[in-house]
Amino acid sequence: MLVMKIGTEFGINTPQLTSWRIKKRPPPFLKGGIFMVKCLIVTESFFQRTVHWVCRSAPESSRMNRAAAKHLIERYFQQLTDGCGNGDCTNECCASCRDFRPLDKNLAAAKALELFKINAKLCNPQPSNEDDRDDRMSDPDPSGTKEDFSDVHYLTENTVCAILSFCEEQGDYSALIRVVGRIFSSSEALTQSFRKDEPIAAEPGDSAAPTDEDEPEEQRSETTGPSSAAAAPDEGLEEMLDPCEVTVDVASLRRVYDRLLSLDQVESALVNALVYLTPNMELDLEYLDVYETSPDYLNIFIVVLENGNLHSPEYLETALPQFCKAMSKLPVAALARLARLWSRYGLAHIRRMTETFQQLITFTVVSNDYDGENLVNDDGAVVAATQCLKVAFYASILGGDVDVGHNDDEEEDAESDELTLHELLGEERLYKKGPPADPLERELGVRPVDSIRPLIPYEDFVNESLNDVVEMDKDFTFFKVNAETKFSFQSCPFVLSVVTKNQGLYYDNRIRMYSERRLTALYSMVQGQQPNPYLKLKVRRDHIIDDALVRLEMISMENPSDLKKQLFVEFEGEQGVDEGGVSKEFFQLVLEEIFNPDIGMFSYDDDTKLFWFNSSSLENEAQYTLVGLVLGLAIYNNCILDVHFPMVVYRKLMGKKGTYLDLSDCHPSLFQSLKKLLEYDGNVEEDMMLTYQISHTDLFGNPMLHDLKEEGDQIPVTADNRQEFVDTYADYILNKSVERQFKAFRKGFLMVTKESPLKYLFRPEEVEMLICGSRKLDFEALEKTTEYDGGYSKDSQIVKDFWETIHSFGEEQKRLFLQFTTGTDRAPVGGLGKLKMIIAKNGSDTDRLPTSHTCFNALLLPEYSSKDKLRERLLKAITYAKGFGML
Repeated sequence: MLVMKIGTEFGINTPQLTSWRIKKRPPPFLKGGIFMVKCLIVTESFFQRTVHWVCRSAPESSRMNRAAAKHLIERYFQQLTDGCGNGDCTNECCASCRDFRPLDKNLAAAKALELFKINAKLCNPQPSNEDDRDDRMSDPDPSGTKEDFSDVHYLTENTVCAILSFCEEQGDYSALIRVVGRIFSSSEALTQSFRKDEPIAAEPGDSAAPTDEDEPEEQRSETTGPSSAAAAPDEGLEEMLDPCEVTVDVASLRRVYDRLLSLDQVESALVNALVYLTPNMELDLEYLDVYETSPDYLNIFIVVLENGNLHSPEYLETALPQFCKAMSKLPVAALARLARLWSRYGLAHIRRMTETFQQLITFTVVSNDYDGENLVNDDGAVVAATQCLKVAFYASILGGDVDVGHNDDEEEDAESDELTLHELLGEERLYKKGPPADPLERELGVRPVDSIRPLIPYEDFVNESLNDVVEMDKDFTFFKVNAETKFSFQSCPFVLSVVTKNQGLYYDNRIRMYSERRLTALYSMVQGQQPNPYLKLKVRRDHIIDDALVRLEMISMENPSDLKKQLFVEFEGEQGVDEGGVSKEFFQLVLEEIFNPDIGMFSYDDDTKLFWFNSSSLENEAQYTLVGLVLGLAIYNNCILDVHFPMVVYRKLMGKKGTYLDLSDCHPSLFQSLKKLLEYDGNVEEDMMLTYQISHTDLFGNPMLHDLKEEGDQIPVTADNRQEFVDTYADYILNKSVERQFKAFRKGFLMVTKESPLKYLFRPEEVEMLICGSRKLDFEALEKTTEYDGGYSKDSQIVKDFWETIHSFGEEQKRLFLQFTTGTDRAPVGGLGKLKMIIAKNGSDTDRLPTSHTCFNALLLPEYSSKDKLRERLLKAITYAKGFGML
């Protein structure tokens, strides 16, 4: 009924009125019935916003008298709620009448619009009330005679300076403290404060926008904020707002903060105001969807976050946690605007925001005890601060060097109408494909992998205190199953270390393995066959590539899901149970043969010590698919590989194409030549004499010519087109020339990892660490974490001699020892301190060599009689142990 009344009065048909923004979400005052928003009762300020919206939504012909209409509706509402003040009033529609039945403010709001429609009798209020109302409607005048500045309803730099001058003359800052406390505790006042265009006089309760009856139409069309939003309610916010444009005068605001924060008396007023303000903001955003109707509501967050003292202890206890909770309620579009805005403010601002949120996370974590029952995931302050930190993270990316293009087109599998076995078992949520893109990432149109160089290093966003208390097994469950109801820190992977994220990936991989094992058992029971719960590879050492290729190719064609099973390798004619060590040796032998320069699949650069795809290779695509499968299986089975690829390979695996900048580590000489071409100040065409025809060598070292464009030998490189030449040259070297080989390689990698959260959780540098481990070998950390068995302890003399011997080894000897003991010469993710090595006693003094169980990282060490004998026996074992002594 109310909608019909509004539409009738202002010439708007009901469907048109009710359709405003209802396509996405209805206006707050239409939710839940007449002026009922959840359990909140309509206040006068809310009524003011309603009237303002009604007036702004009227057709142009009706809008000419909107000032008068608005004023009349307000007077009817005041008459119904407060009365005219005349004790002898006979108007039955006035609260001062003796026969008047009191109305609650919901009914009064509806009744006011009805009275306006029928042009009902309006009492004349008492002069004192009218004068007071006129006074409230007037512009704040800081130079006026009121010493309490009660007529100041929003702040500007001039207002603050005037109040400061007054307080300095009086030697008393209580007036300033009262004004600051009143304005900073009111969302309506803060929305209108410190604006570039000072708002026209409005009632304090009118938070939607300042009235603009006298503002020319052409000026209104240029104004950004809720006024322009209301003028065209059917338009999307994106069409009306510059993503980075806000109405806050940030430069002026910063000058004000510089003056206010120099006064100790003002600090407590700001803290208390923020404590009072934030619960109301949280309600506004969660229940009223206030940002939808008033995009300038974001001004509050801009104003508060310019406070440079937010990281101080006074704020950390209560004010900042509550503020972060309110900020986390902002819709994604608002958070995206903040991220874009901060990216323009530069490094210093983003770093201050980052440190503020990080300090809140650390302060909260160290101030509380978390365990299996009391999870950090349930701590609202930590969760909210992490979500706010995400805005700073993407601002850092946007403010740095970004390449949002050069993406590989991913092949999406056609969805089948047939139910999978996982779906039949009710496990589709756990085994669904990789997680969806982050909403903020999607809104901004940028991903971490698009970042070439962020303003703030990624490592600065990792919070070690948080990583120490996160229960990754439970966090993984929230991430995969309860994402709608429980917060998972894996939804903000930037805050987690690669070690912590690797734990989450480990749980994901293991659960998939167990799932495939259960499905195999189920199939076997139904079909009456022998269950095969593992991915079994039986290979011959002298034909390891052929055997592995044939077996894996058959599996990938017949039953690709078998690749998700746990790997189990058996060398033909050899005894041994694969508990991890045999798989490590299998990977090692496969890679040694594949990367053998004589095969020609990859070319090796002696300067960079890195391999690159040989564009002239005679090997078929299946061989490259096998290499990709090996890398994927290594990640899936938590094995470290000794591979040496440039970073561009991992970027391409994550969906990016190679660009000119990627040449720096895989083709450094070419990169320097192209860089000099771009920086050359002379006549490029005459001095360089380059064309769009380039030369490279084939498999046998013979020179070959290639045209980057059709008839490239006829197109000279000039100062105008040299950037295009460089980009085209790099695209050919890194993408087009090896397209066949890399496409097969990536196909094999994705066979194992496509459904994994790998791409969502890890950056290319971290994927390299997952595959290759850490290149830094810290044997001091290894010594601290090593355990002893069979009668040895850290105080045993043989153990002391052993570590003295190890620390005296050179780099190559240390790598040989790691290879002998663990099956790889690389440290796992997180360094050698994460490697649980065991040294066990293997008899008394003897001439036998030390042996190892690489599956368990166990070294079996006899108790040699002298340090020299220990060194001699150990060196012989690690030097000649390939294929021997490793069980």
